[in-house]
Amino acid sequence: MPNLAVIGTQWGDEGKGKIVDLLCEQFDIVARYQGGHNAGHTVKFADQHFALRLIPSGILHADKLCLLGNGMVIDPEALLEEIEKLRALGVHIDSNLKISDSAHCILPYHKALDLAREEAAGQGKIGTTGRGIGPAYEAKVGRYGIRIADLLDPDLLRARIEFACAEKNLLLKSVYGRETYDPQKLFETYLRYGEVLAERITNGTVWINEHLRNGKSVMFEGAQGTMLDIDHGTYPFVTSSNTVVGGICTGLGVAPKHIHRVIGVVKAYTTRVGGGAFPTELTDEQGEHLRARGNEFGTVTGRPRRCGWLDLPVLRTSAMLNGIDSIALTKLDVLDELAEIPICTGYNVRGERWKTFPAFAVSHHDYKPEYRTFKGWKKSIVGLTSIDDLPQAARDYIRFIEDEVEAPVSIISTGPRREETIVR
Repeated sequence: MPNLAVIGTQWGDEGKGKIVDLLCEQFDIVARYQGGHNAGHTVKFADQHFALRLIPSGILHADKLCLLGNGMVIDPEALLEEIEKLRALGVHIDSNLKISDSAHCILPYHKALDLAREEAAGQGKIGTTGRGIGPAYEAKVGRYGIRIADLLDPDLLRARIEFACAEKNLLLKSVYGRETYDPQKLFETYLRYGEVLAERITNGTVWINEHLRNGKSVMFEGAQGTMLDIDHGTYPFVTSSNTVVGGICTGLGVAPKHIHRVIGVVKAYTTRVGGGAFPTELTDEQGEHLRARGNEFGTVTGRPRRCGWLDLPVLRTSAMLNGIDSIALTKLDVLDELAEIPICTGYNVRGERWKTFPAFAVSHHDYKPEYRTFKGWKKSIVGLTSIDDLPQAARDYIRFIEDEVEAPVSIISTGPRREETIVR
């Protein structure tokens, strides 16, 4: 089986968890390459509902191996909580879950700084989840972060926590008026985390490449979406890692030749969380309708998502950046009750038409979306499993997306559960 990358094509929350869960039976390993517990995946089948934050969706299949890659930032406390919650739901977690020793740790002062900066920014805030993701990546790039491997080295862990607290406590107290942290208590806590996680910690790069050499197939799972990529997204309203397909190589330590196919997950409309550009956003009753019908509230935070029409310039940009081979179209059933469904086909930017996302115009909102309106199908498609059973209007909507993005729609989600899916 060729190795597959599952990539979000919009601003995240596209339904990647369901797609990974649906397809991972065909793979031996599911490996996540970036992000932290600010992003969640929701997986539903039959009467079961799983909310995943750090652990790949493959964990719901007992015979699959899962890896948290070096490109991630991991809060050990959140990870252990997630493991115990999944176990309580009957999920088998033992030697099937591994953690790269080069992944970085999130500590309490990262979270405190995250929240303090957002509060201080006022109207200019990014809209982070306050879970310390950005500050942890800052520490990584600044070369004074604490890695998972450090949890197993008491002397090094103590030294690095003491160094970090000397700086962060001063910043938290003098600039933001926040409480400070006792380095000794943090050392004891994180040393204990290391002891609990020790059997899972491995050289992730060597581990995954050995499996690749032995003919094992891998599904690469990311968090968030392309437009939140630190380099290619709607900067500065982005996440702190590379969400695009190229992040797989750095976030897991695998060569590009091992990524054989890319499936782009596309929500049938568009959503985003937090601040930043959103050209097709709806702030009226139609936006509320999409939010209610699609249950558009964050898996991790519960925050209501901003909703809008499908944006083809965003999808074309994602297809270009990720080399998308096919599309998994999710939440098509959310549009069931609409008489008309507009799609943004391009932007008017200072009198010039753009078919891809105009990054230079984002900071000034200097664009005007142009739409083409499609007839709605006004009929429930929930639970359909055959393309032939879809109303013609729904098939027309799908065909237009395929033509414009130049990629076939191979999977169509007709409901939140695993079984409510059309596979072409």
